[in-house]
Amino acid sequence: MLKKKPIASLSLDLDNQWSYMKTHGDDGWQSFPSYLNIVIPRVLEFLEERNIRITFFIVGQDAALGKNHAALRSLTDAGHEIGNHSFNHEPWLHLYSEDEVERELAIAEDHIEKATGKRPIGFRGPGFSLSSTVLRVLARRGYQYDASTFPTFLGPLARAYYFMTSKLSKEEMEKRKGLFGKFQEGFRPLQPYQWRLMGNLIEIPVTTMPIFKIPIHVSYLLYLGVFSQTLALWYFRLAIALCRLMRVQPSLLLHPLDFMGGEDVPELAFFPAMNQPSYKKVAMVGKVLQILAKHYAIVPMSVHAEAIAQRQAKLTSVTPHFYHGTEAV
Repeated sequence: MLKKKPIASLSLDLDNQWSYMKTHGDDGWQSFPSYLNIVIPRVLEFLEERNIRITFFIVGQDAALGKNHAALRSLTDAGHEIGNHSFNHEPWLHLYSEDEVERELAIAEDHIEKATGKRPIGFRGPGFSLSSTVLRVLARRGYQYDASTFPTFLGPLARAYYFMTSKLSKEEMEKRKGLFGKFQEGFRPLQPYQWRLMGNLIEIPVTTMPIFKIPIHVSYLLYLGVFSQTLALWYFRLAIALCRLMRVQPSLLLHPLDFMGGEDVPELAFFPAMNQPSYKKVAMVGKVLQILAKHYAIVPMSVHAEAIAQRQAKLTSVTPHFYHGTEAV
C-alpha cells in the first residue's frame, strides 16, 4: 500500500492592479483598474489541469464592484476556498483602531459573500500586516485561522527595494514602514500554532526555508528564475527537503503576477520578474508545483486548518507580540 502523503496548503493573494498601484504610490488607482478578468480564468485553467484546489484571499473592494462578480464567482463555482484579504488592502492595517478593524473585516466579509456565495473563515493581512487588535477581531468574528505571519529576516530588504522603486512621499513611506515586516519576524515559528487568549484561532505561517528563514513563495522563485531557472528550482528543492526533514507541512503562497507578464499589465513593470512573458512564468509555476506535489498532497488552507485543529491539544500556544511599537497584548 502506498504511504499517504502529508498535506501542504496552497493559497493565492488576489491583489488587483489598483492595490499594487496604491501601495506603490501610483496615480490612477482610485478608478480601480483590474486584471481579474485576465488572471482568474488563466489560474483556474492552470489549476484544473492539475486537479488542484486552493484558497483565494479576496480583497473586499474588488468584491464590492459588480464588474468583478462573474470572475470572483467562478472561483467558488470551481470548488476553491475563499479567504478575506481585508477591504481596502492597506498594509498599515496594524495601525487601525479596533472599531476600524471591525468595520474593515465586516464590510469585506459581506461583499465577498455576495460576490462568491461563500463567507470566509480565514484571513491574511495585506502586506502581512497583523496586530493583536486584528487577532482579537478575527477571534470574535469566528475565524478558523489567520495566515498573516511571514517568518523571514528579509522583510526590511524587500521593503527597501519597494521604496526605491516607488513614488511615495516621506509621509506615505512612514505609513508603510511596517510593509513586509521587520527583521524580528524571522524568529517567528514555521509550524502552525494557536494564539494565546484568542480562543481557538490558529496561525498558519507562510512557509519560508527552514533554518535559514528565507522566502520560498513563488514570486521570489520567479525573481531568482530571471537569473537562473535551474538555480531557482534547486533552491526550492532544497527548501522542500528541509521541510520534510524538519516535518514542516508547507503553506505556499502565490500571487496574480506569478501568472502574468509585462504584456498583460505594463503599468506594473516595476514589480520583480515582470520583464518575463506570462507563458514562461506559468511554466515555471507548473514546475514548482510539480516538485511540491511529489512529496505533499496540495489542499486549500481550510483543509490544512482542520487537520491542525484535530491535533489542537499538541499545538504550541503563542502570546501575540508585534514589532511596530504600538501594540498591547
